[in-house]
Amino acid sequence: MNQILQKLAPIGELRDKEILKAASSYVYASYGEIDLLAHVFAPAGPAVPNRSAVAFFHGGFWETTMVSQFVPHCHHFAGRGAVAVTFEYRVALKHQTGPMEAIEDSRAALRWLHENAELLGIDPEKVAYVGAAGGAFLALLLVMQKEKQYSPPLRPKALILFSALLNTSPKGQLSDRFPNAKTAKALSPSGLVRRKLPPVLLMHGKADRVTPFEEAATFRRRMKWRGNRCKLLDFTGAEHSFFNFNVSHANFEMTIAAADRFLIEQGLLTEESDDHPLP
Repeated sequence: MNQILQKLAPIGELRDKEILKAASSYVYASYGEIDLLAHVFAPAGPAVPNRSAVAFFHGGFWETTMVSQFVPHCHHFAGRGAVAVTFEYRVALKHQTGPMEAIEDSRAALRWLHENAELLGIDPEKVAYVGAAGGAFLALLLVMQKEKQYSPPLRPKALILFSALLNTSPKGQLSDRFPNAKTAKALSPSGLVRRKLPPVLLMHGKADRVTPFEEAATFRRRMKWRGNRCKLLDFTGAEHSFFNFNVSHANFEMTIAAADRFLIEQGLLTEESDDHPLP
């Protein structure tokens, strides 16, 4: 199967380049001959300072590049006045890497966003992280680890997580992708819940067989018990990829409307936009 995916990769890359034409792309990190790109979707019209930013980390469980996954979301939030950025990171099929490299890349992405906040016209105090599956794991880990050396330079005001990977312990999912079971458990978001975390919106299919819904329900309980704001929206009969634009237009519209409303509640979007009314 991996050989088939590797043969198809160039086709996927060409498709992604076409989909990403509307973005301004910047190199945010380099490793030898590998350049990782941040694809920026800015609001139309003259640039204004101190805009909100939405940083996206795609799914794929660190196996395959899916950077175009959140392009429809980027267009939506750029239309709502925010700067939307979808980040590439190293993946197994292209770079022979795993979650540890993806974690390193996600930290580099946030450093780049912070260092270029003025250039991009964003307010460092008005940032949201959005992730799907393994990308949701990355977004969570950016804010959950206590060590000062791991603190993100941009602390988000909110996180929005689709079909999130929440338990990487040996009793959870994908612990075998990590260097060892001890590391997988130490980095599991379900075991890192603490007080004073940013508000979180989880959206999860109840029929998800990849990242089970029960893990999301348990995570929400742990967050609430520690005094954090955490909302869980469940989708009956929905499976792992339910929220994607190319999977279900109805679910896409419902989830992006919920995300929009959540960011309004956190003060990151205005109640209305003349050029892009709420769904």
